Amino acid sequence: MKTLGLILACVFTSFVTFGQESETVSITVSINNISNNNGKVIVALHTADTFMKGPGTQNLESTITDGQVSFTFKNVAPGSYAIMALHDENENNRMDFEDNGMPLENYGTSGNDMSMGPPSFELSKFEVTNEDLDLNIKF
Repeated sequence: MKTLGLILACVFTSFVTFGQESETVSITVSINNISNNNGKVIVALHTADTFMKGPGTQNLESTITDGQVSFTFKNVAPGSYAIMALHDENENNRMDFEDNGMPLENYGTSGNDMSMGPPSFELSKFEVTNEDLDLNIKF
């Protein structure tokens, strides 16, 4: 009887562990219109609490090949997110600005909103459920 209990406990634990692993997804982000191969592209996965306030919940970077990059955020839990991307041409790990406050380097967000002014979480957000996502960001 103890053996049967141990076997059932192991089976139950494996189901719970398997179920927890499937609660996260991957988000693949592609950017295909980068103006040149200089520097790198930095992307950050944000929640409403981190958007425009510093690093995201996950941060990735890549060199550029033929004006394109691709990233995959892994183990993302369900919820509302936004992605910000920056073409960091001089590799100083921050966005550079003109004296008048206009960005010197290209950037984009998951909502591909190109309106004037800083990006907003509301226009950039998307929902993560239980399926992997593929997103394309435009600069």
